[in-house]
Amino acid sequence: MQFFEGSEKKVEIVVRDEAINLQKLDKSFWENIVKKCNATIISSIQNDSLSAYLLSESSLFVSKDRFVMITCGETILVNSILEFLKTYSPAQIDLAIFQRKNEYQANLQKTSFLEDIKNLSKLIDGQAFRMGDLDGHHNYIFHTLKPFTPPSDDYTNELLMYHITSEAAKILQTPNNKIDNIRELLQLNRLFPEFKFDDYIFSPYGYSLNAINQDRYLTIHITPQENNSYVSFETNLDLSQLSFNLLDHMVTTFNPKTFDHIGFNFNKISFASEYFTLKKSEINLTCGYTMSFNHYSKENDILSHPVKIL
Repeated sequence: MQFFEGSEKKVEIVVRDEAINLQKLDKSFWENIVKKCNATIISSIQNDSLSAYLLSESSLFVSKDRFVMITCGETILVNSILEFLKTYSPAQIDLAIFQRKNEYQANLQKTSFLEDIKNLSKLIDGQAFRMGDLDGHHNYIFHTLKPFTPPSDDYTNELLMYHITSEAAKILQTPNNKIDNIRELLQLNRLFPEFKFDDYIFSPYGYSLNAINQDRYLTIHITPQENNSYVSFETNLDLSQLSFNLLDHMVTTFNPKTFDHIGFNFNKISFASEYFTLKKSEINLTCGYTMSFNHYSKENDILSHPVKIL
């Protein structure tokens, strides 16, 4: 049974020094940062506010004062953070947030969350939480303790979708697929005509996309393997300014059996009535954000079929 770990690790770091412009750093700097977690840069797009790098395992976004890096598979994202801190000291960091979602097969990972934050805590004063139940879907977060005031338009919404069952699953599981087919499926060209897109199809299948417009981004990562399908979607758009329900559009497109929503200073959200909230958690972080973690499931998804593994 072919397996790839779609569940992701994520870091966001904001630098303090106004003399620093992360976006102007040479590409070789970011290539080295990415290499440290055992990933590579596939391609990139830029505008005046944001550089977006498509990685062999997910994405990297860089603006003047911050970067967001998301990795999947068996990457060791904490190594990239430690490498960044060799150039920029903790005193130059206004904010650092490190997240790690529970994995399908945590035993295959090179490190655990506790090992990661043990290494981070040697350099950064922070605290850690688990959102969700240990024996179910959960998300770990470690963040700096120093006070931080996010900009008023600093939103992040993350969707993590499991066991996709729609027509999209068949399309995405087709070998030698075409980018145009997947773009048509997602309808993002129609919904966001002003965005610049960069996407890639992996072999035999798998898909990643970055999209940017000014300082706003969208990113999608799809692991369509039948027995462990996973789709992640993330954006820093102000969803209240859209004329349609973007998150519900993504859920409807992929029709997952279950999904998580993680929000930072999030907008009010709603999903199709066939889903109900299994778990709900919210916290006001001392680093200035309100964070939520909600786990949703279909009301009729109660039958679990045995899966042969040997």
